[in-house]
Amino acid sequence: MPTKRATRPAARISSRRATIHRKTTETQIRLKLNLDGQGKSKISTGIRFFDHMLDLVARHGAFDLTIAAKGDLDVDQHHTVEDVGIALGEAVTRALGNKKGILRAGYFLMPMDESLAAAAIDLSGRPHCIIKAKINSPRVGDFQSELLEDFFQAFAQSARANVHLRCLYGRSSHHQIEALFKCFARALRFAASRDQRLRHVLPSTKGLL
Repeated sequence: MPTKRATRPAARISSRRATIHRKTTETQIRLKLNLDGQGKSKISTGIRFFDHMLDLVARHGAFDLTIAAKGDLDVDQHHTVEDVGIALGEAVTRALGNKKGILRAGYFLMPMDESLAAAAIDLSGRPHCIIKAKINSPRVGDFQSELLEDFFQAFAQSARANVHLRCLYGRSSHHQIEALFKCFARALRFAASRDQRLRHVLPSTKGLL
């Protein structure tokens, strides 16, 4: 009788999760992230349109994301939006761990009806953010449009990532912003994804990310 060849047990894939508690005199944020989730989200920031955009990040990034944020919205939305960006960036950094095996870079083009947005992300360990978008409306729903850049700048700094976003064209400010958040999520999803062939390899010739 032919001998049976022993099979190796499947390699255990470690969970990539992070929990962030951020408290300042201006905001209190509790955030939970699972990079290998199913797109589930529970978001509450006090800014309904911003909640919707963060829901999109979870769904299009295939992340499980919970955010409970309380900020000084009676003063301005800036602190809340910026600090959520900081907390999300910190969570991504923690959840990635040593970054071995990740694809590291990702890009995506996202149409939203008449609007088209592009995103490119490199989890390089070097923070830099460029955003080019002409949003005509000062507010979309209850969200201050100028804070779009503050959110992504904060994320890039705390995630230590290159984040490049551009809205190529569009009429509706709502569609332009939504397209930017969606393509950001999909580019981040790709960059954070793991390649099993390279699971022990750090994606950098420098040996450091």
